[in-house]
Amino acid sequence: MITVQINKPQFEYDIHSLVRAFYPGREVRVVCEESGDSVEGAGLPATEIRREDRAGNQEDFLIEIQYGQESIRMILGTIRSGGSDFRVSEARHERDASRAEKKNLLKELIYRGLSRQLGMELPWGTLTGIRPTKIPMAMLEEGKSEEEILRHMQETYLISEEKGRLGIEIARRERELLSGLHGRQGCSLYIGIPFCPTTCLYCSFTSYPVRVWKKRVKDYLEALRREMASVAEICRDRVLDTVYIGGGTPTTLEPEELELLLTALEEHFDVSRLQEFTVEAGRADSITREKLRALKRHPVSRISVNPQTMKEETLKLIGRKHTVEQVREAFVLAREEGFDNINMDVILGLPGEDEEDVRDTMAQIAALAPDSLTVHSLAVKRASGMGQWIEENGMDSLKNTASTMAIAAQAAEEMGMQPYYLYRQKNMSGNLENVGYGKPGRYGIYNILIMEEKQDILALGAGSISKRVFPDGRIERCENVKDVASYMERIDEMIGRKRKLFQD
Repeated sequence: MITVQINKPQFEYDIHSLVRAFYPGREVRVVCEESGDSVEGAGLPATEIRREDRAGNQEDFLIEIQYGQESIRMILGTIRSGGSDFRVSEARHERDASRAEKKNLLKELIYRGLSRQLGMELPWGTLTGIRPTKIPMAMLEEGKSEEEILRHMQETYLISEEKGRLGIEIARRERELLSGLHGRQGCSLYIGIPFCPTTCLYCSFTSYPVRVWKKRVKDYLEALRREMASVAEICRDRVLDTVYIGGGTPTTLEPEELELLLTALEEHFDVSRLQEFTVEAGRADSITREKLRALKRHPVSRISVNPQTMKEETLKLIGRKHTVEQVREAFVLAREEGFDNINMDVILGLPGEDEEDVRDTMAQIAALAPDSLTVHSLAVKRASGMGQWIEENGMDSLKNTASTMAIAAQAAEEMGMQPYYLYRQKNMSGNLENVGYGKPGRYGIYNILIMEEKQDILALGAGSISKRVFPDGRIERCENVKDVASYMERIDEMIGRKRKLFQD
């Protein structure tokens, strides 16, 4: 157990995220003496934790943070039976320092203390947010040079030069791609299909076994059609730039169901000015020639065929009920049906896989020659089965490192691809990142929009989240309920939420 005690409530979630990055696989609690609240709450009140830990019966690590009027004090200590070892460090700030300045000072204090304690550095330094490219993007818009941006990121966030330059390169590319869209005069559409053949070990997305819901799929599509009709009114006077149908696995739908969905979309929306229309075909065991032909009868311009790994044993372990050969067959089918913009997803750090497995997966993918590649670092989610697997097998079985990321990056470069978007998640193995690579003209535009938050996104379907970007940069969201039955029963409420969010 890693316990962080704070004397008053401030920056609890930033503290938790940063400390957790240094201690992957360990339970981290942030508790407040003043309020007794606990973040990541396996929670005893602070007074009880203090009494229990200092009784000398545990070997847990204790961090105390004390906010003062003009300084922040941190005490690092290991509580052992028969004794303890403490280190004290302090950083001073101006009395009128801004909240952001105090937060950055606090995170630097924690980072430097734990870095010395553990003899390690984090590639992304003190950055804990999921959108690190927003910082260089904003600075580019201010006219800052690449070297100015890099220096700022290294000095303020202690980021490595490699990650800093990667973030700046991607921000430049994103900025160029976004300039071709209609910004706030346009909008994008997301449609969620929450059904899958099976649930993968690592997955925490809203998904339901399609075999259980087979008799109600048409009811779900009818609810979607009603939501489309309402959303179409909201964006009637705007340009629809991109459409993304995700999940789940959209190609769990039968060909005639895909036809119903896509026909309804075209009836309600003007798709004549679309710059991208993506459908996640996703799992190879859901792809057939008839389904691909149904997609091709509509203006679908980009699909995904996502193996996650090309190692047979790992596919079985993570619950992907298809073979490597089925991945190859699905990809070839898509090419035969005329798809010239195909993405493939891989996950690094899957159980038992090492550098040689990553090299082999990349070599097999290169032989297929996709148009883009999304490289994910495994993120261990509480809602997934991976947490239980780690409890039984330990974090050491997950090997995602700078070396495995470099193998994937080199393979992408050799396929003629460039990095075009990046995001991070909580609890990522190796404290690394997810990077999208694409050949010129084959970048995933919607992926950039969802990260950079430059345009309204209207999201339909169970578990989807709509996002409105206001002229002053403020962002507000509204969610659809995750449960499929509740979504269908409460569809009028879901429509009402979006009308309220997007009313003038």
